[in-house]
Amino acid sequence: MSSPNTPGPETALPEKPGRGKGFFLGIAAVVIVAVVAVVLVVVNSGGGSANTAGRTTVRIGVTDASSDYWKSFTELAAAEGIDVKLVNFSDYTQADPALSQGQLDLNLFQHILFLANYNVSKSDTLTPVGSTYVVPLSLYSRRHAALAEIPAGGRVAIPNDPTNQARALLVLQSARLISLRGGGTVLSTPAEIDPAASKVAVTPVDASQTVAALPSVDAAIVNNNFALDAGLDPSKALFNDDPKNPSAEPYINAFVSRAQDKDNPVYLKLAALYRDPRVSGKVEAQSKNTAVLVDRSQADLAKILSRLEDTVRAAKK
Repeated sequence: MSSPNTPGPETALPEKPGRGKGFFLGIAAVVIVAVVAVVLVVVNSGGGSANTAGRTTVRIGVTDASSDYWKSFTELAAAEGIDVKLVNFSDYTQADPALSQGQLDLNLFQHILFLANYNVSKSDTLTPVGSTYVVPLSLYSRRHAALAEIPAGGRVAIPNDPTNQARALLVLQSARLISLRGGGTVLSTPAEIDPAASKVAVTPVDASQTVAALPSVDAAIVNNNFALDAGLDPSKALFNDDPKNPSAEPYINAFVSRAQDKDNPVYLKLAALYRDPRVSGKVEAQSKNTAVLVDRSQADLAKILSRLEDTVRAAKK
């Protein structure tokens, strides 16, 4: 994964003026500048951090900062007076706490079910502000060219975080590689696998390590961003779920903010810019046309999140 973007060089401070005849004029100028700066901060208090040039900086946590579409996105945002700073994370567990603690203004790396699990687990209230896309969760192999080639007794690596793990199990069940007792749910665990009715066993690993596991297993379920970073072609996966199916609703990826910022006009503008064809076209192209763009209202996203949070709470009782 790429490392976080580094800030640009700091602007040097001007030298201190002497106390000559221009001293008092200098004080007046400083007062005027200070007043203007305050006005600019007030005007730009609608989102991110404002600067004296009348622009707003928004820090967005991502896990794919090297992707081409971010260049188009940041250019479009800059034209709107918004300077986007991408902060890249190497795993899925860091970006929500960073947002909650104010180190970020937004993040975009997770689907709604992942967010629901985080909120319930941490008693947090992060909320989606704009939908982006659903990507399939795919099964890859370096040992086998077709699903049917995976042998009985084979081993498949899957992500070990709760929501992606459950989705991976449902993918494997749809591929008829495992059978889950009771048919499985969005929160299924490996403990629900019926070994007698399953063709393979699973090995949970950190999501970022599923690609690294490929040489030592028969196949692996790999999240899309890690697959693309590793040069895997989503269109050549052995199997995947269907992002257009209504059952994929929990897996809608979204821009996420703190609850108090959910109506922030700057953040809503950024979410809308992501669906600009100059950005969304590159998202689709990079996914080998497997990503399905989703345009759901903020109210819809909030309802989906609330329903999934209820599901997670019920499962934890």
